[in-house]
Amino acid sequence: MTEYYIPTAPSETEFTEKRSRFIGHVWPVRTEAEARGRIEEMKKRYHDARHNCWCYLIRDTGVVRYSDDGEPQGTAGQPMLNVFQREGITDVVCVSTRYFGGVLLGAGGLTRAYTRSAKDALDAAGISVVRPWTVVEVDCPYPLFERVRQEIPAAGGVEGEHTFTQQVTVRALLPEGGLKPFSRRLQELSAGGFSPRVVGEKWQAVPKS
Repeated sequence: MTEYYIPTAPSETEFTEKRSRFIGHVWPVRTEAEARGRIEEMKKRYHDARHNCWCYLIRDTGVVRYSDDGEPQGTAGQPMLNVFQREGITDVVCVSTRYFGGVLLGAGGLTRAYTRSAKDALDAAGISVVRPWTVVEVDCPYPLFERVRQEIPAAGGVEGEHTFTQQVTVRALLPEGGLKPFSRRLQELSAGGFSPRVVGEKWQAVPKS
């Protein structure tokens, strides 16, 4: 696998369905212990809630777990898990807390509500792609700095931090296949005056556009 998807950031969302209050949380996690810790944190925070349903997926170990936490079997944890599996998300834990409002939702209603809770929380968290990037630097004169910057996203890259001395050292992350077109454009811009140099490779999460 050359890339995979994770939540960009923690999130919290909430909605009410037939007087039942659903609070969804999503976090990026790296280990099962971290996922379990988040679940316990929510159980303590919402100790007075009727249900704290959850699911998580861990990439390195291939662990997949979920719990209906007292809801009818198959109406909470599995539908929540399905949200992340459909989107190809891993290294994630989701907890959906329900405060019962006195009106029964039925199996179909519960499935839809917990699916929405997980989906809303994921949408709020955002999705990042983790992939290998080529790290490059470009030494360019100040008059061409903005032009060079514009070529980074055009090559599918991500702009990094820059150093300003007698000239500008531009840093960027380029995706697989992005180095050649980026180099070609800089050669055209500078009439052969400068080109990017590769200084390394790294895996990094970048928000999905």
